[in-house]
Amino acid sequence: MKLIYVAIDGMGDLPIKSLGNKTPLEAAQTPNMDALAKNGKIGLMYSVKKGVAPESDVAVISLLGYDPFKYSTGRGVIEAAGAGLKMKDGNLALRCNFATLGQGKNIIDRRVARTLTTEEATELTKAANDQVKLDSYPATFEFQNTLGHRAVLLIKSKNKPLSSNITNSDPAYTIVNGLGVANAEVDMVLQTCEPTDNTEASKVSAALVNEFINKTHALWESHPVNLKRAAEGKLKANVVLTRDAGHLLPKFFNINERYHVNFACLADMQAERGIAQMAGMDSTLLPPPSGNLQKDCEFRVKALIDILPKHDCYYIHLKGPDEPGHDGNCALKTQIISTIDKYFFGPLLKQISLKDNLICITADHATPCELKVHSDTPVPVLISGDKIEGGKAEKFSEKECAKGSLGTLDRGCELMPKLMELLKK
Repeated sequence: MKLIYVAIDGMGDLPIKSLGNKTPLEAAQTPNMDALAKNGKIGLMYSVKKGVAPESDVAVISLLGYDPFKYSTGRGVIEAAGAGLKMKDGNLALRCNFATLGQGKNIIDRRVARTLTTEEATELTKAANDQVKLDSYPATFEFQNTLGHRAVLLIKSKNKPLSSNITNSDPAYTIVNGLGVANAEVDMVLQTCEPTDNTEASKVSAALVNEFINKTHALWESHPVNLKRAAEGKLKANVVLTRDAGHLLPKFFNINERYHVNFACLADMQAERGIAQMAGMDSTLLPPPSGNLQKDCEFRVKALIDILPKHDCYYIHLKGPDEPGHDGNCALKTQIISTIDKYFFGPLLKQISLKDNLICITADHATPCELKVHSDTPVPVLISGDKIEGGKAEKFSEKECAKGSLGTLDRGCELMPKLMELLKK
């Protein structure tokens, strides 16, 4: 018996008036997930816990069975690992966005309207690494773009260890009890990075981050990439927003040793790959989205089928619905969920047997279209397989899952032990 564990990024939502008071999942055409729900157990889950609107890294840590309040050391660390940067304890890693800065400190767009190509970001990255030097304290840095507007910054002090006890410059996220959390009310102004304690390490770290932001802004404002973008009527990628600093590598237990399994991960993003690697999984970063979701889904099914004989358990993270949630585009979010059902789960279920496989489908968090940010809304969960007793679900949706036999899991980290228990049965 094998486990196929699929997290669909940002799939959870709230009822939307224009969809007839349905969520995008409820409004979507999902015959394959519906059949799995009907023949399995369903329920709801707070992916971290009630009251926490998690970032994706915190949510994935939780979904893989680690209490993020105990194990998370900041998304920056996860992103650095996923991007292949070599980090040691005492280095400072930060998740970054290329963004567009207007007059004063006003942020026009946190993601450059999602129009920055990876090629353009690579040029800006090279300029930063070649031309910027940090001199507020003896330190070096590596800046690495990943996909589109996303990047990671790793700062290494030449003398003393640095500290992640600093605030975000990105106004959309804050730190609560050590975890990155989305802000519901956002004033789109570039924040100055501040120390959150009185140590020299924190003061030095905040100063280095501010220096990097200011120097790269000055460099990028008139960089040929941005002059060309401006001439074409596009937004400039002229500032970097930093968040979720980390200075310690997480001490994850080895997931294979803990549960006596052999886990593999197929990841859409560097963050998921970084977490999977640190958990001890065999981890593969899939090609970036091609713009053709059908083709991308079919590629992912083939990638899974190709490695299916090699491992016991598979974690697959599908990015799809999160972006239209952030953009408030409920029609597109609904369409993407339908496409994933048709072109990922459709072909997959034709090529595997539920007698030999346990399937779990959930979301890492909700990204409600009305809010346009992550929320603490509980997400739907289904577990289906030959030995799982079916319920009476007509559809895989938040409304149906609220009535399911799994009930509501208070913590996302409770799901993995439950799956391992069912797998052993």
